[in-house]
Amino acid sequence: MEETPQASVDAIAESPMEEEQKSSGSMDEYYALQRELIVTTLVLMGIIFPAVWFFYDLNVALNYLAGAFTGVIYLRLLGKNVEKLGQGANSVGKSQIAVFVGVMIIASQLKQLSILPIFLGFLTYKATLIIYTLRILLVPDRSANS
Repeated sequence: MEETPQASVDAIAESPMEEEQKSSGSMDEYYALQRELIVTTLVLMGIIFPAVWFFYDLNVALNYLAGAFTGVIYLRLLGKNVEKLGQGANSVGKSQIAVFVGVMIIASQLKQLSILPIFLGFLTYKATLIIYTLRILLVPDRSANS
């Protein structure tokens, strides 16, 4: 069947709106993913901090906590940069790594701070990414079945 000129015009007129709705849905999914990763990181921090405090001392646990909070800030800044990339920016900035470098420089200069617990705390966000990856691999997507 041939497509009428009016049908072509209608299809062209509808496509920007459909594209905007798809884009809006994608951004909603992206924001949900961002929230999930940050909440999971905070939950891991809540589990790991008392364990470190129990097995070591409060100073080491607080150093871990400082690193873990740095990881959350890093993850948030990375998310904002990726969001800008999705909105048409040409490149992702490197500003988020400056937060980690700054904390490590401060840790190396102050006697009260220990580099290793801060670094391991920073890596808590990596554990979050591993947990997320395992979850999507091992738990089937319920929305795909609908």
